[in-house]
Parts: sequence; C-alpha cells; structure tokens
Amino acid sequence: MPDEAVMKSGVEPVGRTRLASELRALGVRPGEVVMVHARVSALGWVVGGTGAVVLALLDALGSDGTLMAYAGWEDDPYGMARWPEAWQAAYEADLPPFDPRTAEAVHANGRLPERIRTWPGAMRSRQPEAGIVAIGRRAEWIVADHPMDEAYGAGSPLAKLVEADGQVLALGAPLSTLTLLHHAEATVRVDDKRRVVYRMPLLVDGRAIWREFRDIDTAEGAFPYELVADEIAATPGIGADQDPFEAIARQALAAGIGTEGRVGAAKSALFPARALHQFAEAWLEERFGDGRRASDG
Repeated sequence: MPDEAVMKSGVEPVGRTRLASELRALGVRPGEVVMVHARVSALGWVVGGTGAVVLALLDALGSDGTLMAYAGWEDDPYGMARWPEAWQAAYEADLPPFDPRTAEAVHANGRLPERIRTWPGAMRSRQPEAGIVAIGRRAEWIVADHPMDEAYGAGSPLAKLVEADGQVLALGAPLSTLTLLHHAEATVRVDDKRRVVYRMPLLVDGRAIWREFRDIDTAEGAFPYELVADEIAATPGIGADQDPFEAIARQALAAGIGTEGRVGAAKSALFPARALHQFAEAWLEERFGDGRRASDG
C-alpha cells in the first residue's frame, strides 16, 4: 500500500490494464514466447506490485502465450574455488543442495523472476546456475532437458526461445541484462572462449551430490571485450558501465532490430529473439573470430 509520502511524491500509479495495453503497443504478441527482464521500480507505482506486472504480461500474451525469465540460484557457490578456505569448508558441509522446486531466484535480477518462479503452474529448468522459469502453454517444453554443461548453448531454454521465434523484453531493465546474448557467446563459432569449471550440490535421490559443471564464463565474459572497449564506449546511448551486452543491444536497435517505447514510466525495449541472436553472433565473430577486422592486427 502506498503511504502519504508516496502519494505526494509525484510518482505515477499504473495498473494492470494500462501495462497490458502498453506492452501490446510495444509489440508483445498474443501466443508469443517472451523472455522478460524487468526493473519493476522503473514502471512507477504499480497497483498490485509484481503480481500485477505478471498478470499484465500474461494478459498481453493471452492464453496461448508463454512467459519466461532467467532465475539462476540465489545461493549458488559459483566462485567458491576463490573463497577463503573456511568459507569453502562451511559451504561444502552445509549448503542445502539445489532443488528446482524451492531454490530462490537470484535477487540481483530484481523481484520479478522470483514472482514468476512461485506463480501457480510455473515450471523451472533443472540447471542451477543458468536456470529458467516459465509460465504458459509452452513452459514445459522451454524448461525440459536443460543441459547441465554448456547450459547456455544448444538445447537450452535460450535456444528454444530462438527456435520459437520468441521475443526478449527489457521492461525498464538495463540492456546489459539480456541473457540471450550469453546464448550467442555459446553458439558463435569462435575459438578460445573464456571457460569455467565450477561445482554445485544437486539433490539426487534425497542426498546432496556435488557435481562439476563446465561452461563459458558468464561472470567475467566469454570474450576479451576489453579489446573493443573504445567501440563499446563510442556506442550512442551507452550507459556509464559501458557494458558490452548493452553495446550489442544498442547497435542492434540502431540496425532496426527491435523497438523502444514506454511501459508505465519505464523506457523499455522489445527484440525479436532470432534476429538479436544472429546479430550478436555476427558481432562477436567479426571482433573475435578468425575473420576479425584487419585493424585488430
């Protein structure tokens, strides 16, 4: 409930009906598969909070649509090998294993993924670090058989989003958060990607089993983006963080891939997943593949 200070602050209340209408105006299509990244606070004061945002998205998608989001795992020990020994020992001994039914979505990605995870009928993929949650007609297909290794590549929920000709929605969220671009990192045919090996506990037959996982490095980046820092910094509209994913997304928009508009008070963007994936693959191959620009030496 808003208090008196909020109502006097000039913050605009926005409800489910308006959100759904503006999502449709942005280009969200009934029956579509949409992956959402959201900063709910950017929308204004949402009447009904995160629940109303989910309902508005489902309204725009209709009964045949599917809503998905990156969940990950809030308690994952992804970088544990670099922790102090005492911390490693404590987690090794006592970290409850990943259980897709109960593990919280990563808090740093905002409130909406956890709201989707706990929505009636929601489904979640089995991979702890790259896990996806989904609601709707194709949710079971989206999350099924998520590869444990190479979890952003072939057969992943991200690959299925592209296969379904779905859409990627940045709902007030920074363009640097577009998880689909990790799929491009995984699938582009470029050698010498940065890779990681990490360990996490899984629930197997009622017991915690620590498993080793292998994947591209999604924390530090699969490619040496520092080599193209000048180009990233020169991208029109780039934020202060000068994130390579934001640069790719902004350059895609400039190339006519995707649309921008406002939903509530939030500046938002909607991309066709297949076209964005193809653009990102080409961008990465040009800069880091065997055919990289001659100016790179």
